[in-house]
Amino acid sequence: MKSYQQVYNILVSERDYLSGEKIAESLNISRTAVWKAIQRLQQEGLIIDSIKNRGYKLIQGDLILPQEIEKRSPVVVQFKASTKSTQTDAKKAVEAGSAGDTLYLSTSQTAGRGRFHRPYFSPPQGGIYMSLHIKPNLPYDQLPAYTLLVAGAIYKAIKNLAMIDISIKWVNDIYLNQKKIAGILTEAVTSVETGLVTDIIIGVGLNFSIIDFPQDLKEKAGSLFPNGAPITRNDLISEIWKYFYETDHEELLHLYKQHSMVLGNEVSFKQGEEILSGKATNISDKGELQIELANGKKIWLNSGEISLTKW
Repeated sequence: MKSYQQVYNILVSERDYLSGEKIAESLNISRTAVWKAIQRLQQEGLIIDSIKNRGYKLIQGDLILPQEIEKRSPVVVQFKASTKSTQTDAKKAVEAGSAGDTLYLSTSQTAGRGRFHRPYFSPPQGGIYMSLHIKPNLPYDQLPAYTLLVAGAIYKAIKNLAMIDISIKWVNDIYLNQKKIAGILTEAVTSVETGLVTDIIIGVGLNFSIIDFPQDLKEKAGSLFPNGAPITRNDLISEIWKYFYETDHEELLHLYKQHSMVLGNEVSFKQGEEILSGKATNISDKGELQIELANGKKIWLNSGEISLTKW
């Protein structure tokens, strides 16, 4: 572990100011090395207060520590401080024949994308951007509903760590206080020879503690912790993937349905060139949304977008 990471670990566990001398003694490094570590942490976006004769105190922010995430969850972590897209990183790894159960993680994306190739706002500070590569080797019709399972794991992790109830909008969006705080993008690679889905990449973008959004997103996007976080991103990332791997699928699907902001509500959607509306009545274990139209007919939606008539 690098010096600045070790200094962070000390500061994050302290409630009061800690002198540079004590930090240096604890880590067996020089006072100059401590000062350089503090400078590096501030460059990473952490707010650290410094008072003469008292020392340093972490006020806000955290540091992604891949080795901590690996210790606490069943994934191997490939970390970049900044990347074009973690989804792209995972795809390149798949093409290179990499093993599964690997999490591609970053604190900033320069070309993040959501569904339908829409740009995904990924600022340098306060976000979580990650893509998990797994190798199911299953026929398409036997695949679990990975998007739903990850959404259920996100709910369980946030509830367990912060006692916050989030809502899930079919099929892949996470909301808090009627603002989107996270999105999930699941992509598959199929073998032409065997017909099996060999690789799945599950991308997650989560606004952890982003404060400033572009003007066109201010009314739509929010953060999990807009006023300071009681947990770290390491805590949340580790918990999400631990639950994804270790929780029964039935429980995660139940959480998805239980906290759906769509079920029981009127929604509108587009079929061809026609805009239809109806009541969302069910979500299948494969992730299909059942809609009851005004004429009583029930149809299943496999993908696409819906709009809630009322919040």
